Amino acid sequence: MTTALITGTTAGIGAAFASRLAADGHNLVLVARDEKRLRDQAADLHDRHGVEVEVLRADLSEEAGIAAVEARLEDRTHPVDLLVNNAGFGHRGRYLEVPLTDELRMLRLHCEAVLRLTSAACGTMRERGRGGVINVASIAAFFPRGTYGASKAWVVQFTQGAAKDLASSGVRLMALCPGFVRTEFHARAGIKPDSVPSWMWLDADKLVASALKDLSRGKSLSIPDPRYKTMTGLAKLVPRAAVSAVSSRVGRNYARR
Repeated sequence: MTTALITGTTAGIGAAFASRLAADGHNLVLVARDEKRLRDQAADLHDRHGVEVEVLRADLSEEAGIAAVEARLEDRTHPVDLLVNNAGFGHRGRYLEVPLTDELRMLRLHCEAVLRLTSAACGTMRERGRGGVINVASIAAFFPRGTYGASKAWVVQFTQGAAKDLASSGVRLMALCPGFVRTEFHARAGIKPDSVPSWMWLDADKLVASALKDLSRGKSLSIPDPRYKTMTGLAKLVPRAAVSAVSSRVGRNYARR
């Protein structure tokens, strides 16, 4: 039986991945900061689906947390077959409105942690000749605004580059770029749901199903909704200055996943 490790798993997209993978018969390693919520989630998934569920409390914006998850991914006696790097957060403020320490904490989570955990996972996966990594980025990666979008653009570029380098190894890597999904992410960033048009919200379960299908097809980039595929396509055609201006105005009211 295969094992999937998911970060940021206690709510939203991470919880949807956990539920779907458990239903498909995968054992799980759940990673998040809140140990009680992790244990409650683990017990529920075990009871409902009969899979083995480990919990690993870790804050991936801190060195100790990253190192702990790296160690689990490098454990060759209990290998991980699928890594989902989902943990993340955003700031509502514009550049220079957010304290630099908060910006650096976000970059560590979105970039350093993703790099190190992906590398740890891919090292053991390549030895076995199989495995997969899904790095959750954002539709914000395609629109120039602030450190959040820049960090997610890095996730996309890194993941697609690594996917190309490991193409013949049996290890698949994919960047997942969701749009707005009703999760705790937006609440923590101070974003009011009614500030986002209703048509822009996505269902987490459908998003996960689409992402897993794209990974099985060998895609290195997944934008799991026609609406957002259209938006990113238009962003490539519209002059960069115009895209930046629209992105900046939108960003004053809400951040992206």
